[in-house]
Amino acid sequence: MKPLADDIEQRVVAAFAPRRDEERAAAMRAYMRDQFAFIGIPSPERVTLSREAIAGMPKPSAEDLEAVARALWARDEREYQYFALWLLRRNVKVLAADFIPTARHLVTTKSWWDTVDELAQNIVGPVVRRDRTLDAVMDAWIDDDDIWIGRTAILHQNRWREATDADRLFRYCERRAPDTEFFIRKAIGWALREYTRVDPDAVRAFVAAHDADLSGLSKREALKWLERREARGAG
Repeated sequence: MKPLADDIEQRVVAAFAPRRDEERAAAMRAYMRDQFAFIGIPSPERVTLSREAIAGMPKPSAEDLEAVARALWARDEREYQYFALWLLRRNVKVLAADFIPTARHLVTTKSWWDTVDELAQNIVGPVVRRDRTLDAVMDAWIDDDDIWIGRTAILHQNRWREATDADRLFRYCERRAPDTEFFIRKAIGWALREYTRVDPDAVRAFVAAHDADLSGLSKREALKWLERREARGAG
């Protein structure tokens, strides 16, 4: 561990550990289908504690961030992974292409939608957008056997709005359309729905053209906002 990374880890553990609430932790664990241990810290309090823990510290380097993330991912309680994501997102501008192997490790370790979606949209996405040579990595990830890597590839452009590579988005959705995995089908619909903010007609045309290939879930999610707008207009 680099000295700053070690200091950050020690500070966050010192901030979080005394806040243990077994009753709340049990409820949080149940919500996550008993897959992860929790300390029992509500989200608003966790963010406040996170800010206090790193107050006055120097800005972490990319190497510091990588070390902190890997160390906190190794801890049992989910709040430590949430802190790592919070810190990465705050400092995402210092991350470059060489962070992608660590991102892959985080996506594929202790995987569930709560960490994967944050990594996809707010960490992997910005890194890829700044370095478009990483498009090739996403092109490989979309065909990965790990569902969470595939989901990350589908969702990584969700915050790009007008900068979205629509051809790549539609190609990814078409590529994984036959997948029977819920989290892939949901991701396809979500990514398409986000793009309706930019080009609703393109999304509608894509869904119509692939009606037989897309799952009902993907189609419902993709068109949800458009159908609501139409219903309001009709009313």
